[in-house]
Amino acid sequence: MSDPSSPSDARTPPPTDRDALDDAVRGYRRAERVVSWTLALLVAGAFLAAVTALSFWPGVAVGAVLVVALRLPLYRRSGTTRLRTDARPEAVVRQFASETPPVLAFQWGIADDVRTAGGDTPDTARPTGTDAAAPDRPTGTRATYEFSYLFGLRSVALDFETAVRAAGDRDAVAAVDIDGTVNDRPWGSYAATVREAADGGSVVDVELRPTRRFDLRRLPQARVAERYYADALAAQGYEVVERTVSLTR
Repeated sequence: MSDPSSPSDARTPPPTDRDALDDAVRGYRRAERVVSWTLALLVAGAFLAAVTALSFWPGVAVGAVLVVALRLPLYRRSGTTRLRTDARPEAVVRQFASETPPVLAFQWGIADDVRTAGGDTPDTARPTGTDAAAPDRPTGTRATYEFSYLFGLRSVALDFETAVRAAGDRDAVAAVDIDGTVNDRPWGSYAATVREAADGGSVVDVELRPTRRFDLRRLPQARVAERYYADALAAQGYEVVERTVSLTR
């Protein structure tokens, strides 16, 4: 058996149960589609009911108001999640800095294509002094997730970048910033702080930053994601120890 502190083990990420991960991602995708279509049918039903009760043009006005109200960016999401894994901190930092961070499994898991623009490469500036023997450290990466919808008639690209930095907490090994944009507009932002656990594993504190406003259509989708979140992380070797998410203006 190899020494758990050896560089090879330090690079080994948590084991991924591919079948369990696929089940979680598929379950999320199915539920998200059901919720989206149900919401669309409810809006259509409300429009038809308004037309029946108020005549055509007043009904159209009510439908337009309803659609606009659902699309107004009204709230932000913020929160924290604590994860636990048996993998070493160096491997966890590398995984969170890669093109497929564990917390974005519902994005890269359903994307039509994942393109890496650069990096998840080791820092070319070798550490010196007491860190000189440490394994090569990732600096981050840039990647694009491409999605198609409406039977391939439309598409959207999620661009994101990860960056490894020193954490403000002296007990932390490193922190990884994960920032995503769609059409140069903020999509989401996370900060993952990695610490070594007392038993040699790792503890990861993930902060969801409130950088984006969401419309009311996203509320049911967020509830669906919460339902499968712990399953998707568990399939990647991470236990969700604690999680809080709040809505703010």
